[in-house]
Amino acid sequence: MTPATKLDYEPEPKPGRAVNPGEFLIAAVGLDHGHINGMCEKLTEAGAKVKWVYDSDPEKVRAFQEKFPQAEAAAAKSDILEDDEVQLVAAAPVTSARGDLGLEVQEAGKHFFTAKAPFTTLDQLKKAKAKTKETGLKWAVNYSERVAVESAVFAGQLIEKGAIGRVVQVIGTGPHRLNAPARPPWFFEKEKYGGILCDIGSHQIEQFLTFSGASDARVEASKVANYANKKYPELEDFGDASLVADNGAVNYFRVDWLTPDGLRSWGDGRTIILGTEGYIELRKNLNVAKEEEGDHLFLVNQQGERHYSLRGRVGFPFYRNLILDCLHHTENAMTQDHAFKAAELCLTAQQRAVRVE
Repeated sequence: MTPATKLDYEPEPKPGRAVNPGEFLIAAVGLDHGHINGMCEKLTEAGAKVKWVYDSDPEKVRAFQEKFPQAEAAAAKSDILEDDEVQLVAAAPVTSARGDLGLEVQEAGKHFFTAKAPFTTLDQLKKAKAKTKETGLKWAVNYSERVAVESAVFAGQLIEKGAIGRVVQVIGTGPHRLNAPARPPWFFEKEKYGGILCDIGSHQIEQFLTFSGASDARVEASKVANYANKKYPELEDFGDASLVADNGAVNYFRVDWLTPDGLRSWGDGRTIILGTEGYIELRKNLNVAKEEEGDHLFLVNQQGERHYSLRGRVGFPFYRNLILDCLHHTENAMTQDHAFKAAELCLTAQQRAVRVE
């Protein structure tokens, strides 16, 4: 890591396509969560082509095809699994079903790309590790609050360039608007969504591991609550946790479903990254009471302070790198150990959480 000597850092060039049209075919299976659209959109921008789509609900399939008209509706999931041209299956079914689907996909000889959270139990994770080791295929996870947020991508670039020295603490907030009437029934069933720390907490833990450069961490404490939504007794609308990484960095994060209706965004997500030579603050979705556009980054170090507005300037290299990793058996997008470790830690935090009221 090279020490920072200036404040005029700029984003690295936006990534181009990984492949030419038709060289990397994918399919979408399981459309229960809207993240499937962003996953397929960004893979398409990186050069992939969506050949198939399958879900048991024809309305979901039709809505997906409006966004991806090139995708043919499969009559059965087996049509996709038996198609040798399909190299990767992107999936966002009910959270508790993602583990079993991944096993099916890898058994069919294809890479698997799932929405977060990838699992709701440690047993699902154990089976995924064994299947991935057996097949040598990718079990990629769309930790979108980092890989699909340009300010977070640029934060990683700044850290690699030494702009704030050694990272010693990451503080994250992940507020979301509940909008309960628009949510499907499974969203309120804990066995199916896994709990708030398993669900949106997975974003926070993955960011901590990435920004701190840690390969492991221990959960020091965690809590969950249902403060404002007693109508849904299995919902957790608040959760927090603190962790200590194997390299000494520390983490505190808070996630919730308490975003007020007066906010212009679904959530005022923020991250503060403290280093020995400075700090970074991310305001991901908006700059509250000021700019409506998101992707703001504030850098302060020994040379001064700077505000970056990054929407449209950085791009999303994860998706390009994922395609290349699938083709060349590399790990530039995200290592398998990292993807699984983030999942393990969010499940551990959920499992150990103290219930408060």
